[in-house]
Amino acid sequence: MSNFFDKEPQSCHGCACMSSLFCLLNPDELTLVDANKINVNFKAGETIKKQGTYMSHVLSVNSGLAKLYLEGIEGRSAILRIVKPTSFIGGPGIYFDQRHHFTITALLDTSVCFIDLQVFKDILKGNQAFAEEFLKDFSRHVLTVYNRLIYLTQKQMPGRMADAILYLHDEIFNQAIFPMIISRSDLADLSAMSKESAVKILRDFQKENLLRISDHELEILDEEALRKISHIG
Repeated sequence: MSNFFDKEPQSCHGCACMSSLFCLLNPDELTLVDANKINVNFKAGETIKKQGTYMSHVLSVNSGLAKLYLEGIEGRSAILRIVKPTSFIGGPGIYFDQRHHFTITALLDTSVCFIDLQVFKDILKGNQAFAEEFLKDFSRHVLTVYNRLIYLTQKQMPGRMADAILYLHDEIFNQAIFPMIISRSDLADLSAMSKESAVKILRDFQKENLLRISDHELEILDEEALRKISHIG
């Protein structure tokens, strides 16, 4: 796996793990963030933030990988996105009710900076360029969720599974072979189906020589065919 997922955080000044949003802060604002953040390391499988809990901080992911998901009824979950290094995580709770409206769980050992919410909001008020870029970033993620909602409600299960695998290829790993840190249950939650259905479709994809799956990695063998399945739904 790329070393990009393994970088260690440092002072905010010159930090290679920092979200691009913070490049818009002046030195004094960056120093303020640095003085009001806490870095926490999580083991794979640990909960970083729990849906429904009080929001006292916003998050910036430094290293590792995490899943951001909604907890539904009867133990079912819907993964909204996979969060990779330098991603910033806020949410509607910042200005609505100061609660987390999704759960975040580490998929790999993951390092996260927790930035004091009030400090963050004060900087938003005083730095227009930072505020605008934050709103753009938030809007991009909202539009991604809207688009995924269309796919999940209008496509058949093979199309949804193809979308999930291509999402990992295009947005997370950027390569045809990637480690199986995403479980079959996670793939089911990412494509809005039961684990049993997900396993069956993955088995069908393997029989059709679209994928190769082992305990350690997944390889896309026929990307063109997978994209066709995604397109026709």
